[in-house]
Amino acid sequence: MKEKKKFQFPTAYTVIIIVLLLVQALTFFIPSGKYSTLSYDSGKNEFVVTDAKDKKTTEPATQAVLNKYKIKIDVKKFKDGTLYKPVAIPNSYERIKKPKRGVFGTINQFLTAQVNGITDSVDIMVFILILGGVIGIVNQTGAMNAGMLRLSKKLNGKQQWLIVIIMALIALGGTTFGLAEETLAFYPILVPIFLMAGYDALTAVATIYLGTAIGTMSSTINPFSTVIASNAAGISFTDGLPIRLLMWVLAVGLSMFYTIRYAEKVRKDPESSLVYNAIDQKQLDQFKVKNDHNGEFTRRQKITLLAFACGFLIMIYGVQQLGWYFTEISVVFLGVVYVLALISGLKEKVFVDSFVSGAADLIGVALTVGIARSVGIVMETSFVSDTIMNFFSVLISGMNNVLFIIVLFFVYCILGLFIQSSSGLAVLSMPIMAPLADVVGIDRSIVINAYNWGQGLIGLVAPTGLILVSLSMVGIGFDKWIKFVWKLLAMVVGLILIMLVASVLI
Repeated sequence: MKEKKKFQFPTAYTVIIIVLLLVQALTFFIPSGKYSTLSYDSGKNEFVVTDAKDKKTTEPATQAVLNKYKIKIDVKKFKDGTLYKPVAIPNSYERIKKPKRGVFGTINQFLTAQVNGITDSVDIMVFILILGGVIGIVNQTGAMNAGMLRLSKKLNGKQQWLIVIIMALIALGGTTFGLAEETLAFYPILVPIFLMAGYDALTAVATIYLGTAIGTMSSTINPFSTVIASNAAGISFTDGLPIRLLMWVLAVGLSMFYTIRYAEKVRKDPESSLVYNAIDQKQLDQFKVKNDHNGEFTRRQKITLLAFACGFLIMIYGVQQLGWYFTEISVVFLGVVYVLALISGLKEKVFVDSFVSGAADLIGVALTVGIARSVGIVMETSFVSDTIMNFFSVLISGMNNVLFIIVLFFVYCILGLFIQSSSGLAVLSMPIMAPLADVVGIDRSIVINAYNWGQGLIGLVAPTGLILVSLSMVGIGFDKWIKFVWKLLAMVVGLILIMLVASVLI
């Protein structure tokens, strides 16, 4: 009797392609349309208004012009560079002719979007490949193995603090400066530590990813979401700050409790792991610490790990204090490569082979980043994002205040699924959604919270976001993540709705 083949959940690539095909199919049914936008030309000190037909006109950069277009934003926010992206003009939505696409045009869009997605994401992909190369070198020296074994002796009985400390620090980065894609660098370091502590790879992913996802969702002073959204809504980002701080404490605390509960269950019974025998062993082997080590932790290995750690410290400082992005971060880790060439003690051929093989281990992760970007490109080239925005703004405009804020939260969950850029969603939606708060009689800061918590929460499960890339780092299937996170997702939704309704009623 033939044994039935067990269903295997699709890989990250296939999940993204399925989403891409579904979005592309939707673009045939959703009308194309655009809002007129207003941007500031600092060189000429004037506003540039672009209408739905891409016709550009100029206006003086004055508060009177902003009032004329019903954009309730201080003109200083444009002139000091706080608002650097085009802002949607309220009530300016227009239908436009849908781009012609036959069979060949559709196929071309499908393929071109993926190539353009990779091209647009090249800075992140280069960072991932250089990081993989650095890790390959460090592993070849034996420094990682020796350091992990030494650390494991100090973890006995203190495993839970790994989750608490790491998640808290990452969530702090998320709420203050939008720490997100940069956390990809932490997986190769932290996964071995979690495995040595008796946890599974899913616990490591949960600790890192929930830290960044819940942290950015509960943004307090994050310039890429809360600050830019508040400015686009015409209010100070400090408005509503206390309730955002409370949300951060409650949501991060809930995530810690949820993760620790699962992790301790796995530590006591490894077979209870959701990824027990479900991870590609070849991919997981790169994270495992060999137990045949003689216990020696040499001075050269310590210096190697110190140089590696310095790269992360410089990265965190640069992102938080200097506004660095992936080009600058890649330069830092490329510098680490040259430092390791001097101190690692590896022969030239071994050193180069280690770098290349380390980069090769993460090529799949790098490609996942690029392909995920293609979904947004299809939305942009089909001009349906503004249509979706206009539909929802009309839908919620006549509701009472409690129903309005509840529906608005779910609207931002949907918008966040399609528009992954937090700053892009802010400047597109806030000039349109924020005035609706005045109509229903609630503070605009509550709209900022609905935006933050909606587009942030969907990041826990959005295939177009960072989650598939994170799972690819360890080789965990998307189905395993959904099985792990769905209860937490439901609990956080309940917490958010309570906070939003309370904000309206109090």
